[in-house]
Amino acid sequence: MKIHSSIRARLALATALVATALLPRAGAAQDSTARETAIQDNSFLIEEAYNQERGVVQHINTFAHPTTGRAWAYTLTEEWPAPGQRHQLSYTIPVVQSEGAKPARGIGDVAVNYRYQLRGMHAERVAIAPRLTVLLPTGDADIGTGAGGTGLQANLPVSVELSRTLVTHFNAGATVTPRARLASQRARTTSWNAGGSAIWLLTHRVNAMLEASWASVETLDGTSTSRESQFLLAPGLRWSYDLANGTQIVPGIAVPLGIEPGDGSRSVFLYFSIEHPF
Repeated sequence: MKIHSSIRARLALATALVATALLPRAGAAQDSTARETAIQDNSFLIEEAYNQERGVVQHINTFAHPTTGRAWAYTLTEEWPAPGQRHQLSYTIPVVQSEGAKPARGIGDVAVNYRYQLRGMHAERVAIAPRLTVLLPTGDADIGTGAGGTGLQANLPVSVELSRTLVTHFNAGATVTPRARLASQRARTTSWNAGGSAIWLLTHRVNAMLEASWASVETLDGTSTSRESQFLLAPGLRWSYDLANGTQIVPGIAVPLGIEPGDGSRSVFLYFSIEHPF
């Protein structure tokens, strides 16, 4: 079971480091007239502390693929104000493929999210938006696409505007699955995540990004639990196309790199977002 457990843990790490950050967030700080036309979108691995504005919905697609192997992860996220910026509802549907000679592919555990704009409604330089998430057991634990039980997740994103061209974001969170399952094994698992990012506004339409993300994921191995951690550093770039009807299209790309001793992993991360009035 050790080899199978290692594959399962790596898949869980990839999902935790990529999909978790894509659950609910919005983009660049909206507190300066000079920056009204700046990109207002998402980071890739780190959650930003800005909810969707009233009357605006966002559809987010991501795809992550290691440069070696056959595993990949795709997510679709939709974010809705409820009904204004103070409260936000969203969901994330992941589709993942595991590593191996016969890769398993399927829908992962769907996330349903609520986020509260605690601070940052009134042109403040500091924004705080705690999030609570229910992870539904829609994945298949036996092939490694799900935890096998309902999970709860909490994350605290804090965003700080240091200057007109530099914004930083910080995260800390935890995920608990009270009754995770693998075959006949049932156990409680707890995972942790933390990270930070710096976003440079090169122009109103182009942002350079540097993100650091850490996750410690506990999984079942058939007889007990095991834990693996990974620290990623991801340089990236995003840019926008703004249409006359208020729609904003944002593509992006990043290269997450494993930087712990002995971790030479490298992935390609693709991002595509459409935000529009409704």
